[in-house]
Amino acid sequence: MKVLVTGAAGFIGFHLVQRLLERGDEVVGIDNLCDYYPVVLKEARLAQVRGDRFRFIRMDLADREALPALFAAERFDGVVNLAAQAGVRYSIENPWAYVESNLVGFVNVLECCRHYPVQHLVYASSSSVYGGNEKTPFSEEDRVDHPVSLYAATKKSDELMADCYSHLYGIPATGLRFFTVYGPWGRPDMSPMLFASAIVGGKPVKVFNHGDMMRDFTYIDDIVEGVVRVLDKAPAGHTVYNIGCSQPVRLMDFIAELEGALGREAGKIMLPMQPGDVYRTYADTSKLERELGYKPGVTLHEGIGRFVEWYLSDLNPLR
Repeated sequence: MKVLVTGAAGFIGFHLVQRLLERGDEVVGIDNLCDYYPVVLKEARLAQVRGDRFRFIRMDLADREALPALFAAERFDGVVNLAAQAGVRYSIENPWAYVESNLVGFVNVLECCRHYPVQHLVYASSSSVYGGNEKTPFSEEDRVDHPVSLYAATKKSDELMADCYSHLYGIPATGLRFFTVYGPWGRPDMSPMLFASAIVGGKPVKVFNHGDMMRDFTYIDDIVEGVVRVLDKAPAGHTVYNIGCSQPVRLMDFIAELEGALGREAGKIMLPMQPGDVYRTYADTSKLERELGYKPGVTLHEGIGRFVEWYLSDLNPLR
């Protein structure tokens, strides 16, 4: 299979590229290498990718000339769109970045899939679309029309646009609502990296909502396994899956696991809930398990251990 992976230098994209190459696929990766977080981490990820079946192209997803030209030249079998402006809190500070990448960029992808048909378009949505829903676990059947951040609103918009394009132009498309992904090579703006950096540096960690939060932390290998299973089975039209661990963890327990793995106790600054955050995420993954046999297998203890091993190693350029 010839696959385009957008956001190939990102956390999930990097791991997915490696998995696809391991099983023999030809992969073209694109990324604009934006400086939302240190580019050195993205470059270090790309430097780990080996093989003559991978080509990387620095390109902005919203480039309405370069992206169609790439589709015309390559004739991809599958597309996995992971490129996006990430982060809930940053969307409050810089909304235009989200409009340009998550909306304009995704329309560009949809237009390319329309004019240069692919067997399957898989794209990243987010658990953020569930907003402040109180019913748990979150099901794909739940209403998602009250996002509490612009980031979440752009992800829900992507789902609506994909559904429209699938209906109008027959594009097989699947959206994946990711739940709090963590692991080696993770993003430095997410809690595992933030907490580990603070603990190793002897600084206190910032604990929002005074620690009264729960997250469905999902290890990166389980996420990639789900993405590959989805990519290999195109739907007749458009569908959406939750992809998570289905075992929400209290924030204080997550910090305790990190403290244990690092062998240090963290100082803690208790803070109120931040705008755009939610109290709990909890994935109902029964649809993905029923239809594609997906079942996460990495426990939090195992996942944190692997993350800390990488974090303390020479592979981590931010250590």
